[in-house]
Amino acid sequence: MAESIPAPHADDHAGHDHHEMSFSEKYIFPLDHKMIAMQYMFTGMFMALIGGFFAYAFRMQLAFPGMEVPGWGVVSPADYNSLVTNHGTIMIFWVAMPVLIAAFGNYLIPLMIGADDMVFPKINRLSYQIFLLSAIVILSAFFVEGGAFGGAWTAYPPLSTKAEYSLTGLGSTLWITAVFLEFVAFLLGGINFITTCMNSRAPGMKMWDIPMVVWMIVIASILFMLSVGPLLAGGIMMLFDQNLGTAFFDPDRGGDPILWQHLFWFFGHPEVYVVLLPAVGIVADVMTTFSRKKLFGYKTVLYTAIGTGVLSFTVWAHHQFIAGIDPRMANVFTVTTLLISVPIAEMMFVYIATLYGGSITLSTPMLWALAFIFEFLIGGITGIFLGASGNDIFMHDTYFVLAHFHYTFYPIAIIGTYAGFTYWFPKMFGRMMNDSLGKLHFWLTVLPFNGIFLPLFVLGAAGQHRRIYDYQNFPELALPWMQDVRQFATICLLIMLGAQLLFFYNVITSWMSGEKAPKNPWKANSLEWTADSPPPHGNWPEGLPTCYRGPYEYSHPDREDDYWPQNEPA
Repeated sequence: MAESIPAPHADDHAGHDHHEMSFSEKYIFPLDHKMIAMQYMFTGMFMALIGGFFAYAFRMQLAFPGMEVPGWGVVSPADYNSLVTNHGTIMIFWVAMPVLIAAFGNYLIPLMIGADDMVFPKINRLSYQIFLLSAIVILSAFFVEGGAFGGAWTAYPPLSTKAEYSLTGLGSTLWITAVFLEFVAFLLGGINFITTCMNSRAPGMKMWDIPMVVWMIVIASILFMLSVGPLLAGGIMMLFDQNLGTAFFDPDRGGDPILWQHLFWFFGHPEVYVVLLPAVGIVADVMTTFSRKKLFGYKTVLYTAIGTGVLSFTVWAHHQFIAGIDPRMANVFTVTTLLISVPIAEMMFVYIATLYGGSITLSTPMLWALAFIFEFLIGGITGIFLGASGNDIFMHDTYFVLAHFHYTFYPIAIIGTYAGFTYWFPKMFGRMMNDSLGKLHFWLTVLPFNGIFLPLFVLGAAGQHRRIYDYQNFPELALPWMQDVRQFATICLLIMLGAQLLFFYNVITSWMSGEKAPKNPWKANSLEWTADSPPPHGNWPEGLPTCYRGPYEYSHPDREDDYWPQNEPA
């Protein structure tokens, strides 16, 4: 074995003051990374309930036009636009990002690298406070004159800049303000994640000993920092157009509305990988644990993630194939779009290779991890159709795009989150989840999900466009079989949303009265499983661990046990 080289952190993070804390210090204004992670987690779950409710309301309108939707009432055209816009906005920016990056990043990074906390606890706290403010701002738009913004989550001008078009003047301003605040919060969080991982690793933990989920969150944070600048600048320009009479995006006065599309998608496509990579990292840790196999190609996965991040900056204009782009440039972006599917496919097949020959246990977290690969591959395959510029002329803005998008983002934001939450639940709350209820929830979520979106590929290929309030106004899209498909998809949505009540019941009952979790219920290797369940303030009061090897030494031929914890000397 190569000699272990102490990480840069040595002893300096053992000096945090762990005094007895008041209720407000512990739960309302905490500095502990684990409590801040819980704040992000539960805020993200609350926003997911709101985003899910919005989807329920507008899907009911599409399936049963003009009916009174229970819990909402009659969905007007303006309501429909606001519901669709804010469903997309919330699920991407206020669910996927806070849960996958901020919640899991805050909770796992110090524990998995053997640190007692983040290097900047007060910046960490400030990050959540700004994020919470952004959530309040985005929701407050529903209570102002004109209602919440209804110009789609991509906020293309002139809908987003002229109140006479979107009919939501103040709502538009609140929308862009909320997004701006949320991005500031994640810039602060990313600084913490990167610095902590680079400077506070346990003695002996080399770069190749870092668990994959930590690497992926760090790479995602770097991607976010590199891509968000143009959109922040565009957001300020949009605020000025809305409120100060400037004309950055107004073609009547010399502006260019296509400029916003470039600024938005230069961030927007790397953003897909900002949330994808943490989910990929979660799946790596879950799959190795429940297959009792070493991760196949650790360095290959890591280099692939870095390469994917670099390539993600070269594909943004595939969202603009019908926006007047030069066909010669469209060819370039077609090639880069197809190229970026290669490293992602390679990563998925590396995970399949990890499973090969393993002793697989189909626990609830493992089911979620396997579902992630299956569903995400469907999203990747259908993306190839849209990456071809000629085909995209027909498919653009149809439900084929919508279904493809959900087959990439749902596995990331929902399935990846459930894989991680059910896997680390014993560590977070000190209790074991009910596995039978967990598996029932899994099947009642994944099967209806496919029932919703597989039929939408068919509707999209038949020409059904997005963002239409009532298809009865378009005879060629109001055929009886099309309406039957819309109703079937909506019924599947109701089943899927209802199944989430089972998840919350399982979480609450397991948290309150579930079987007490030992330190290492899954017999995993990484350092978080050496701390108590749940870990106390400071994580290891008795002293920080030392790392002797990588996190994926399962079924080692020289060991009687089929796992080899990172902190256990040879």
